[in-house]
Amino acid sequence: MDNNNPLSPHIQIYRWHISSLVSISHRITGIINIAAITVICFWIASLLLGETSYEFTKIFLNSIFGKFVILGLTWSFSFQILSEIRHLIMDLGYGFELKITKITGLIVIIGSFVLTVLIYLLGKQII
Repeated sequence: MDNNNPLSPHIQIYRWHISSLVSISHRITGIINIAAITVICFWIASLLLGETSYEFTKIFLNSIFGKFVILGLTWSFSFQILSEIRHLIMDLGYGFELKITKITGLIVIIGSFVLTVLIYLLGKQII
């Protein structure tokens, strides 16, 4: 066996595309969302134990870091939803042309940020 050969030559010559970025991000946000849903379940369970057990969560959610986490999770859920819609359309057999995959990938990326801003504005009752 020749040890001079690279193990994965495709990694060295692989070019990133919108579709690969969306695919990898979809997997990462899926893991983040599962963890977030678990934390939300524990948060709801703490509500059942009374107001004193909820106090830590209340302090965290009102902090700058807590608000950043909420905003990040809002983006993560928005990205996941749009990416799932894209996958559903592709599962139906549409959108496999290179130009269409680039367009739908950009829609997922840009749309997730737009959705996050809209949800934020709705939460602040600005719109």
